[in-house]
Amino acid sequence: MILLTGGTGTLGRHVTPLLLAAGRNVRILSRKPQPPTDGVEYVTGDLLAGTGIAEALTGVTTILHLAGGAKGDDIATRNLMAAAGGVRHVVFISVIGADRVPLAWLRSQLAAEQAIRDSGVPWTILRAAQFHDLVVKMAQAMAKLPVVPVPGMRLQPVDARDVAARLVELALGEPAGLVPELAGPQDYDMRSVIDGYLRAVGRRRPKVPVRIPGKTGRAYRAGDNLTLDGDRGTRTWEDFLAERQ
Repeated sequence: MILLTGGTGTLGRHVTPLLLAAGRNVRILSRKPQPPTDGVEYVTGDLLAGTGIAEALTGVTTILHLAGGAKGDDIATRNLMAAAGGVRHVVFISVIGADRVPLAWLRSQLAAEQAIRDSGVPWTILRAAQFHDLVVKMAQAMAKLPVVPVPGMRLQPVDARDVAARLVELALGEPAGLVPELAGPQDYDMRSVIDGYLRAVGRRRPKVPVRIPGKTGRAYRAGDNLTLDGDRGTRTWEDFLAERQ
């Protein structure tokens, strides 16, 4: 049995059918009750509150820990791992730059990684770049402004389907520790990201460069959110935008 946290989210919706296609039994821990579906068992629980975890882990050999949010990932992960003593393998999705970019939510991701390392459960951690789904939300918000601010940073957006395929491969294999990072096939500066989105939706907006202040800005300008030698996905930002038309 494989337990999936975050199974109803962007990534989980791609992971679940891949696991089922591989013939695995899947259980999803969800904060809200879910109607049953073929091949998937649901357990209601809350990682932050620490509820429903023991029930969700009954008979589980592998955890695919995909649940995440703006804050509290470290607490949720500690609660999960405290109850995971009989599990043989936990696979965790983290973020490229979690150990380098000084943002609170990335510090939380790094602390969650450490909770897994310290748990005694054999583990695999994959750090991925920002999903296209997140980047498009950023672009949509910026495009609503009369003048679009363009931060001086680069991105390597990756398709959630590429990440899902890699996570399933890892979950079906042996614990591997910290594996090579996964980013999209191309690097973009933020102007290229915004321009691509505006072309795709048929809009024009004036743009103005902005400088991200402080340590966070220095980290992004230095490319601390990028991978130089990690693995690369197959679907570009342009591919993703074209599919949305």
